Parts: sequence; C-alpha cells; structure tokens
Amino acid sequence: MAPDRGSLELDGKDSPIRDSMESEIQAEGLWKAPTEDDVEDAELTAVQDSRNFLAEQAEQVQNFTLRSIVVGLVIGVIICFSNTYFGLQTGWISGMTMPASLIGFAFFKSISKHLNYPFTPVENVLVQTVATAVGTMPLGCGFVGVIPALNYLLKPEENGPMQLSAFNLILFSLGICFFGVVFAVPLRKQVIIREKLKFPSGTATALIISVLHGGGDNAKFARHESGLDTAKRRSADKLRSRSHSQDMLRRSSSFSGIPREAAGNFQAVPTTLNANAESSEEGRVQGEQGNWKDKVRSLVVAFGVSAIFTLSSYFIPQLHHLPIFGLRLANDWLWTFNPSPAYVGQGIIMGPATTLHMLLGAIVGWGILSPLAKRRGWANGPVDDWQSGSKGWIVWVSLAVMLADSIVSLGWLLLRPVIKRGPQWYGEATDNVRSGNVWGLLGFQRSQRGSYSALDSSEQSISHHLRSRSTSQPQRRLDKDELPEIDAPPEHLVPNRVVLALLLISIVFCVLAIRVVFGSLVPFYAIFLALILALLLSIMGVRAQGETDLNPVSGISKLTQLMFALVVPNSNPNAVTINLLAGAISESGALQAGDMMQDLKTGHLLGASPRAQFYGQMIGSAVGAVVSAGVYKLYTSVYEVPGGLFQVPTGYVWIFTARLVTGQGLPHMAWQWALGAGVVFAVLTALRIRGQGTWWQAWIPGGIAVAVGMYNTPSFTLARTIGGLVNGYWRWYRKREETPVIVLASGLILGEGLVSIVNLLLASLHVPHL
Repeated sequence: MAPDRGSLELDGKDSPIRDSMESEIQAEGLWKAPTEDDVEDAELTAVQDSRNFLAEQAEQVQNFTLRSIVVGLVIGVIICFSNTYFGLQTGWISGMTMPASLIGFAFFKSISKHLNYPFTPVENVLVQTVATAVGTMPLGCGFVGVIPALNYLLKPEENGPMQLSAFNLILFSLGICFFGVVFAVPLRKQVIIREKLKFPSGTATALIISVLHGGGDNAKFARHESGLDTAKRRSADKLRSRSHSQDMLRRSSSFSGIPREAAGNFQAVPTTLNANAESSEEGRVQGEQGNWKDKVRSLVVAFGVSAIFTLSSYFIPQLHHLPIFGLRLANDWLWTFNPSPAYVGQGIIMGPATTLHMLLGAIVGWGILSPLAKRRGWANGPVDDWQSGSKGWIVWVSLAVMLADSIVSLGWLLLRPVIKRGPQWYGEATDNVRSGNVWGLLGFQRSQRGSYSALDSSEQSISHHLRSRSTSQPQRRLDKDELPEIDAPPEHLVPNRVVLALLLISIVFCVLAIRVVFGSLVPFYAIFLALILALLLSIMGVRAQGETDLNPVSGISKLTQLMFALVVPNSNPNAVTINLLAGAISESGALQAGDMMQDLKTGHLLGASPRAQFYGQMIGSAVGAVVSAGVYKLYTSVYEVPGGLFQVPTGYVWIFTARLVTGQGLPHMAWQWALGAGVVFAVLTALRIRGQGTWWQAWIPGGIAVAVGMYNTPSFTLARTIGGLVNGYWRWYRKREETPVIVLASGLILGEGLVSIVNLLLASLHVPHL
C-alpha cells in the first residue's frame, strides 16, 4: 500500500482547496472564480494556521506531568503482567494503546473535580505513550522467546542451559531497551512529517483521544478550529468581498481540535463541505463523546467476565482443554478447545482474515502433518514432545513458512522505496555532498539551533509573502517545496545533539551490558554487528508499521539470525547463543522504534510535544525493562517452564531457528517438507504483496499467521477464530464501527492477564485444585 501523501497538494490547478472553494462559490451564486493568487493565499494560510495549532498544543503544561507519568506507569505494569502471561503461553502480546488512553481518560475524568488543571488530549497522549512502552517490554526484552530459550532449551553441548540471575536479567533488559527508541527520533521527520505514512493504530488512537476530549458535556476541553477550514473560510471571504457578496461563508466543523492539514491522512476527518455530511459527522462525533462511559462500562464488564473465568480455571484446570471433538482426538492428537475469553478477545483484535489463516495452519499442521509424521515414523515420540514428537516436527515446517514470508516481505519493503524514490534520494544526497551538509546525509535538517528549522522564520516568510501580495508588490509564486513543513516548534523537538549523544550512550551501554551478563561467550564484533543490523532493519520495521500497521519484528529477528549464520562459523561452540542474542537485539530495536513512531504519529495529530513523548517513552522503557524481568522471574519461579500452562512455543521457534541456520541436523524428512512449504509461501507472499488493496488479497493465506497456527496447539487457535468471526460479524454483517468490540476485547485480555496474578499467588501457596 503506497503511503498516503496527505489531504493537501500544493500544485495550483490540482489543489483540493481550489476545488472546494469553487464548488462552494458556485453553490452560493458568486460569479468570480478564485485566481491562482487566491489559491496560494489559502494554502499559505492553511500551513500557518496548522503550525500555530501545533505550537499552541505543544506549549501546554500538560504535555509532561508527573501525574500522567505515574498513571501511565501503573497502566503499563498491568499490561506488562498480561503480556508476560500470554507471551509465555503463545508468544502473543498487545500494545493496548487504545485501552490505555481510555483507562487514563476514565481515571482522570472520575477525579476531575480534584484536579488543579484539566486533563487534556496531549496529556492523554503521554499516558498511553508511557503505558505502551512499559507494556511491550516482555517482547522487547526477550522474555517470551529468547530468554526462555537460553534458560531452558539450550543443550549442554551448546553451553546451556543458562541460569541468569534477576540482576543479570534486569541489566540485559536495560541494555537493549533504549537504542531503538532513540534511533526512531530522526526517522520521524521523514515518515510522519514528509511522507505522512498512515500508522493506522496511531491514527486510530488519536481519533479515540480526540473524541473523548472533544467537548460534549465537559466544558473544560476546548475545541479548536481546523486550520485548513480557516484557510478556506478566509479565502472565500476574500473572494466574496471582491464580488460584493453580503453572505459570509459558514465555518465547517472542526474535528475535535485536529487541523485537517496537520492530520494529513486522518481518514476519519470529513473533507467535504456539504452541510448534511458535516452535520451527520458532527452528530456521530458528539454521540461518541457521550458514549465514553459505555466504552468504560464495556471494558469493565468484559474484564469481570474474563476474571471470573480465569479464577475458575485455577480450581478447574480442565477448562483449558475441553475435548469438544472427542477424547480420542484430544488425547492422541491434542485437538482440544480453550474457551478462554482472553483468547477470544485476541481473535477480535486480530480480525477474521488473520484468525482464519491461523485456523488453516492448525488444520494443516495438527490435522494433516502431525498424523502423517507420526504414522510414517518421522516423529516416533509422543505427539506433545517438542524433541521427538510430531509437535516438534511441525515446528520446522512452520519455521520455513515464517522465513519465506519474512524474506519476501522484508525484501520488498527494502526494494520498493529504492525503486520509487531512488532518483530523488540520489539527487538530495548529491546536493548535500556538494554543499558539505553532513547532517543532511544522516537525515537531519541543518539549522543554527541544532534542531529543525525555526518556526518563527517560516511564519515571517509566510506573512511577508501575504503582505507583499496585499500591497500589490510583484511576487513570484511559491513552489510547494519552499513552504515550511508542518511540525511542532523547534523547542519542542528533540535536538540533534541530544539524539546523537543518547544514541552513542545507548549503544555503548548495550555492548557493556551484554558483555557483563554473558562474558566472553559473545564477542564484541558480534554485538556491534547485531546493533548495526538492528538499526538498519528497524527502518524497514517502521516503514512496514506506517504503511500496514504491522511491525514484522518476528521476521526481522529471523532474518538477523539467518545473516549471523554467515558471519559466525558453525564450529564456534557458542554459535547458537550468539545467534539468539543477535536476533534479540534486532527484535528489540525494531519493536521500540516502531512503537515510538506509532506514538509520535498520535502525538503529531493531536499537537503533543514530540520531546515530551520521547522522554516519556524512555522512562516507560526503563521501568518496563525492570518490571518485565521481575514478572518473568515471578512466573518462572512458581510455574514449570516449559510446562502445562506455559509451553513457550516461541522459545522453541527461536532455538530451532538458531540450530537450523547454524547447520544442525533436522528430524527425518523435515527439511524436504520445510523446503516445499517455504517455496509455496514465498509465492503466496508475493501474491499478497501484488494484491494489496484488492478484494482477493485477504483470501491468500499469510505466512506468519499460518505458521502461528501450526506451532500453537489448536486449543488457542480455535478460541481466536471465534473472536475473529465475532469481529467479522460486527463489521461486515452489522456494519458497525470496530472500536466498541476492540474495547470489549481489551477488557477480556486484561481480565485474564491481571487475575493471573491471583492464580500465581494461589499456586505459590500450593492451594489445591478441585
């Protein structure tokens, strides 16, 4: 999907401003069409008003407050517990950006009478930024995959298993959790400001926050007029005065304070000037503003239902494995059903296409390949044995599917920008070389202040141009490249020198932390190479997330493992360990950069200070690294890992990948089936890329989803499929907006994730099952 270029093009004849103005004027019976100068004035005014909006929002004291940091950390810890619990079970985690913003709003709304100053949208942005930074650390620091593989799955001949102390786990987590956040900052200018990539989840979160704070019965939250609407109104007023019209152009409604020019590709913002459409949109927004209590109520009810099931499942563990297909299929082939509301919720969030592809993977893996491998003698052990049973055998096939999907997808992500923008980048690089602009080559915009171009000088340029026009001075038309970029004021951006310093510090800290924890097992050159690959591949992850809403961190880590197999010789006794850690570094960098950019997109749409968000993300990452290490230690000290509740399937995927690329032997007939599956899904992935935007793309199985369905037992996949069908019923049959069911699903997930702490306590006290 090509990146959205935004709603405003500045080429005179094709400008949407011109089209809307002409339609409006003709509808009101005015004779004189807008001239080129009128259109240019409207465009300049739109840019200036949008920049003013961002400046006003960024100046709010609520951009960075202690109360929002604390609330964000508390919400993030809850999400962290939930993600660790589900990550150890199936490898799945969720950032929970929308629920975090909703919970933060509900909390501050309930105590609004006791607040010294109101809780605003920019403060809500900080809450969800901090919360998601904390909540995603179980994946970012490897506690759902790499760390279990090192702790439990390494063989003695691979210098394992490794028993890492709590201190070492915390040090390792802190070492790899910062550099991706810092590296994302210079990418912001390109992917958010210039290219206006969509970042669908970030945009949806901005929409939710905007609707929650958009007014309704809360007079404290002001609604700002749209900068683009203001430009249209002013330009049309100017035309009316020239035509001696007495009627004033009505103001089109704003969308909860987000200027359309600032939003760029905010699809939920109405762009038509039709009165009926605007009144309909205004009614919808006001209706949603009045329904925030319903969303909170839905979240609480779903939380309660899931909590009751989770607590009941401790006393009746058979609830996790219902033999709905009969005892023979359940006992011999592991075909059971887990009616967990949380996994139904996961399916709702994933959607029907993804969950149906997972179901296909379960059918192929557990319904066809597992019995075939068992009966042909390729996997003679018990079916549920990872080493000698068909459960472990089909992981190799699923691994080949993941690798094929990752290589094709990431290869296209790397190749497409080069094909599309290569000539432009080459020209810019040549200009920078000729002018000696080293910062430009690195992606920074050179300025005297060490940050981005100053806002005041840009506004003076616009004002001077408009004044010159009004005094009839000769003035050439501005090219669109000469217009200032719509961004926050420079004092609210992270200065280049700070970015460079923190990037160097975070890289050095990462190297030292890994050396302290693992000693000479991991050489310095391997750590530096892993960091370089992580930074390069995180660019691909950011672009993928911006365009498709999917950050392919799993594929990025597997690609890194594959590359490291070419660097570290198989004869090295620590080859598997080095391979695992290289993949962990790469995955962490891509995840952190993608999450930071998603949050920055939300902040840009709402006018939040990027600098405040950056420091909030850094605080959340630091706390999340410590908390996730503690939560992991807590779960693994009470439960058997891998065991009945926590199978850590992604840990096996990690260790099998490391062994595969380092040349260790595969089970009998596994490589033939893996090769065939890889070829098939390489072709299917290419077809999915070719079919982006078409109706038939959803019918082509996605490799990652199919692979997840293969290596997870069917009990989880069946529950997720039900959730996906619920999502499809709600959106396709009922034709309703997706937000309510996403909120419901989030409550189901958080209910089991949080109450699992109670189950953890019961297990540590050896409370008997029924």
